Amino acid sequence: MLRILVADDHFLIRRGLRQLIEESLPVSRLDEAEDGVATMALAREKHYDVVILDISMPGKDGLDLIKDLKEADPETRVLVLSISPEEQYALRAFKLGASGCLNKSGDPGELIDAIRTVVGGRRYLSPKTQELLLEDSFGGGDRPPHELLSDREYQVFRLLASGKAIGEIAVLLSLSVKTVSTYRARVLKKMGMENNAQITHYAFKNSLVGE
Repeated sequence: MLRILVADDHFLIRRGLRQLIEESLPVSRLDEAEDGVATMALAREKHYDVVILDISMPGKDGLDLIKDLKEADPETRVLVLSISPEEQYALRAFKLGASGCLNKSGDPGELIDAIRTVVGGRRYLSPKTQELLLEDSFGGGDRPPHELLSDREYQVFRLLASGKAIGEIAVLLSLSVKTVSTYRARVLKKMGMENNAQITHYAFKNSLVGE
């Protein structure tokens, strides 16, 4: 019997996933969390075989959540679920410990297949994710500028590109305004840019933001 946590800030999506999972899999516990704080509180209190995680939720950045979930319980499999294209998050999610990445627009049966796959100890790779991983492995030295950013720099980069102010980013990432400003400066330097408008233009041009 499986123990599963569904973490998504949309009530209807959580309920839809609950119904799908309960109808398709043997489940002994199926909990729900509506934000990052609640997700981590439940993960620290209980053991889950699988956490189905929306990459974009209030309370805590999705990439941070993957890392924190794996630190809280290394045996928990994290399945990332997002409406965003895999290009925006998949490579970094896997490097932080995710076991699979899925798009919300996919077939419902894909989620069930993914849960069965990761519970069996394997990674679930969609065709798009496989393509991204292959490109990352054999791409050589011609890496786009955003791939040179650290995970934290990339988080700040995406939030700036989405129009978030430095103060908002500081709250979301639990950092000081000064620290966020330092990360912003690093992003601009590494990417050869001068302002947030250039960051936004680059991000949208390369499909790195937007839901």
